[in-house]
Amino acid sequence: MSLQTVSFELWPYPRWIAHRGAGKLAPENTLAAFRLGASHGYRMFECDVKLSSDGVPFLMHDTLLARTTNSRQRLDAAASDVGGEHPWGELAQLDAGSWHSRAFAGEPLPSFENIARYCLHNGHFLNVEIKPTPGVERHTGGVVAHHAARLWRDAAAPPLLSSFSIEALQGAQAAEPCLPRGLLLDTLWQGWLEAAIDLGCVAIVCNHALWDRASVAQAHNAGLRALSYTVNDEWAAQRLLDLGTDGIITDRVDLFAPRA
Repeated sequence: MSLQTVSFELWPYPRWIAHRGAGKLAPENTLAAFRLGASHGYRMFECDVKLSSDGVPFLMHDTLLARTTNSRQRLDAAASDVGGEHPWGELAQLDAGSWHSRAFAGEPLPSFENIARYCLHNGHFLNVEIKPTPGVERHTGGVVAHHAARLWRDAAAPPLLSSFSIEALQGAQAAEPCLPRGLLLDTLWQGWLEAAIDLGCVAIVCNHALWDRASVAQAHNAGLRALSYTVNDEWAAQRLLDLGTDGIITDRVDLFAPRA
């Protein structure tokens, strides 16, 4: 395996990152969303990855299926709505597009492998948020990392693996220490910087409102990149650019023209 080490000095990723493929313009975390985001000029995408009950990594944000699939119509009434409690063969049959709009009816849940191959074939970059089903955090981190290392074995730039879950990042670190990791934060809790360093992270990915000159300097002085989610207003994007942050995750692929 010839994965390159990602460092602060040799940062390969674009600044602008499309959230869940194309934000809200297409059904999130689907191949259709990735294609739409790419049509707006985006070269890097964020997505959420979890495991099916038989260990297949697939894209979905929520623990439950109901919001973004037709699980209530397709599955038996007594069946669990937890996505991770179903085998991939069942999950692959669900409609993950109709909830968004009629134009995307029939769009399936994609496997991580399919999205990876789409990105690799088209030269796109990926930020994989490890989104484990509760109770299998460390296992999910390890499995997703193993798949990422295999799929990106000969690629110029590996995916950035991020998570709110310390356990998931520990699993990824133990499984594939060469893959870059980012700690996701919704608050700057006590010890956030030390935790990121202990996890061997290369980035902090946090709610955009948390960044100020002091916190950006803390991250940069520790050799970490500063990324933000989810930035949908021009004033917020400009503030982050003025602060010298390194990555902006947005739903508004129709508003922000991606730049270097």
